[in-house]
Amino acid sequence: MKFAKRGSAVLEAPEEGYASETNWPNREPAPAGMLQRGRLAADPNENPGSPNYAPTVEEEVYKPRRESMSYRLRLGIPKSLAGKIIFAAIALVGLGAIVIGYLGVRNALFHDDRFVVATASDIQIVGNQRLTRDQVLDIFGADIERNIFRVPLAERRADLERLPWVAHATVMRLLPNGIRVSIIERVPVAFVRQGTQIGFVDAEGVLLDMPQDAAGDPRYSFPVLTGLSADDPLSARAARMEVYKRFMKDLDSSGEHLTQALSEVDLSNPEDVKALIPSGSTDILVHFGDEDFLNRYRLFEQNLPQWKTQYPKLASVDARYEHQFVLEMESGAAVPLASNGAPLPAVPVKPATSTAKPATAAAKPPVAKHPDTPKAAPKAAAKPATKPVAKPAKPKVKPVKHPADKAQSSNQKMFAALAAAHKAAVANAHNGAAAHATGKQVTQ
Repeated sequence: MKFAKRGSAVLEAPEEGYASETNWPNREPAPAGMLQRGRLAADPNENPGSPNYAPTVEEEVYKPRRESMSYRLRLGIPKSLAGKIIFAAIALVGLGAIVIGYLGVRNALFHDDRFVVATASDIQIVGNQRLTRDQVLDIFGADIERNIFRVPLAERRADLERLPWVAHATVMRLLPNGIRVSIIERVPVAFVRQGTQIGFVDAEGVLLDMPQDAAGDPRYSFPVLTGLSADDPLSARAARMEVYKRFMKDLDSSGEHLTQALSEVDLSNPEDVKALIPSGSTDILVHFGDEDFLNRYRLFEQNLPQWKTQYPKLASVDARYEHQFVLEMESGAAVPLASNGAPLPAVPVKPATSTAKPATAAAKPPVAKHPDTPKAAPKAAAKPATKPVAKPAKPKVKPVKHPADKAQSSNQKMFAALAAAHKAAVANAHNGAAAHATGKQVTQ
């Protein structure tokens, strides 16, 4: 050992060995697994540097896990003979109790006088406006003094929906002895003419009888339809009514309610909707085709005053062609061809030259020359690419007219005429079998 300075020393070689471990009192090896379950515990007031400082390991109390115990109830037929017999006896007793209870409840419900429909006043009817209460009660005539649980609700509902005015019906029981009938009626959208008879038709093509109090009702201010027959299948009538709804919707799309000026609509050809439009003291038949109804109506309305001035006997206007109108006169007059642009100038109409064949002359009348139209053969001018055939107006019974300003008075006249015709027909039927043999029908 060398001393470099006084009071200091330097070791020439490191000492072999290490500092001894502190021998803590009461120190013992921890048992296996104790490090995971235990924790050190010491007095916080004791100085760790003091010789009496001895942290101990505090072991948590070990509590074994108890598995949840589940019990399964085993159901089944016992294996022993005695068990099988007991099981069968219990099953039979339970089944018998269920049957007896059901029969007892059924007997109480079906034979108790408290559940009997005593009178017609126990049947409530809601939703019927045009259908009378008597017509509905005719369906439930057999259910008076019958138990409500014996009333076949599905059958009664089907019977109600067979009535023409009923679109949908609901029938339910009201305890103790009532029946409630809810009806949704069909809504007529037009009159329909079939010969001398007139009735209603709804949007689905179902033909309806006209109520006796329909005369003068403001709800029934709509055109008369032709081209619908009861002999046609319902699907065909429904398809034509779709065309009619589209036609009416298109005309009213501008908000001007142009449909109120229509007197009659012909649906006999769904590809050519025809309408009678009142103009003064006459009606003009307008061919609208199957599209662009509103634009064609506006062009017709725009040119009508000039046409009426030039052609006082104007009977029909064909507006199906894009750049022209085909005008048809009364009594086989000539059919002039006109542009649908500005109002037409007065153009003299050539009279028919042939009188030997009036049918041919009417079918192919000469065409008036328009100053703005290049010269063309009369046949080519009168018949465009689609070859429309111009026909003279046929004499017909004057249709019912009820424009917007005279709808109510026109309806009253129509109803009065129909009532008189019906009254005369009934009187003729009661006169005797002779009138029926001749097949004559008195009309007025």
